Amino acid sequence: MRTFDAILLALAQLRVQKLKSAFTLLGVTTVRAALPPSMNATVSSETFKYASAPGARPRQVQAVATDANYFAVKKFAVDQGRAFTDQETRAGSPVLVIGVDVADHFFPGLNPVGRTLRVSGVPFTVIGVVEKQGSVFGFSLDRLAIAPYTSPMQRIIRPQRDFSSLIVQAPTQADLAEGIELARGALRAFRGLRAGEPDNFGIVTQDAAFGFIKQLKGRLVLFGTALPAISLIVGAMVIMNIMLVAVAERTREIGVRKALGAKRKDILSQFLVEAATLSTLGAAIGIGLGIGLAKLVAVFTPLPAAVAPWSIAAALVTGAGVGIGAGLYPASRASQLDPIAALRAD
Repeated sequence: MRTFDAILLALAQLRVQKLKSAFTLLGVTTVRAALPPSMNATVSSETFKYASAPGARPRQVQAVATDANYFAVKKFAVDQGRAFTDQETRAGSPVLVIGVDVADHFFPGLNPVGRTLRVSGVPFTVIGVVEKQGSVFGFSLDRLAIAPYTSPMQRIIRPQRDFSSLIVQAPTQADLAEGIELARGALRAFRGLRAGEPDNFGIVTQDAAFGFIKQLKGRLVLFGTALPAISLIVGAMVIMNIMLVAVAERTREIGVRKALGAKRKDILSQFLVEAATLSTLGAAIGIGLGIGLAKLVAVFTPLPAAVAPWSIAAALVTGAGVGIGAGLYPASRASQLDPIAALRAD
């Protein structure tokens, strides 16, 4: 039987402060009771927190507080060790299942099972490693640090001790539609919403979530293309003006060179090389700043940030090309100067 979308029930941001999350433990129990037995459900609270271990620099991980059903619903197979059990969830055991990236960073070349990893300063014992999940739209899925919601992890993520989402897995598309309506009805009843009142929570399917991410990525690509294009145009105009000023200030030098036998192509190539050097130097400075910024982003945020080697070469070539294009008109003017008139210039 094929597995379809999961239903992600995420609370909308409430404007009335006295209202609490629907996903307190009582709210979760209410929604679960309304679902048919064919559906598998799990709760979770997720955010990014810093983790640390001896011998490794601190790094952000995707901290997750959940129950034992999480691994089945998310289809996470444990490659090393094991997942935590319902008994450990009831006991609030400070155990942790981590992703491959977390294991490689904090315990390189070692078996992480049985070792201690601190999340926000709180120690957890690693009992398993989830098999590699890869990435979605450039975001790594292997920076996981999963613990029972009854452990200190829930307090670290959400001090109010409620849950940010309830994930329901449906075996068929028909069950998915039914599950959405059952979950909506249970949540509305739990939160005391009368007929005609709008939902104050969100229901998002996987397709909708991926569609939103894809749309967002498209807009970022458009923005990321338009901004460099504008920067290149502005940079080309600046270089052209600088080279025109250089030609005007070095008119006598050009006249002397021509009087000594320099040809038009010599003057042309001289100014083109200068323009290309100027723009390539600017590109090199930009590359250095970009590499530094990418490292800062990678350290202080969960966003994937790295500078590919091919992009460095492309930036240098583009910089040189812009310089040559922008310097072509000033270089042409310099090469066409009459040597006699140039020597008479002040």
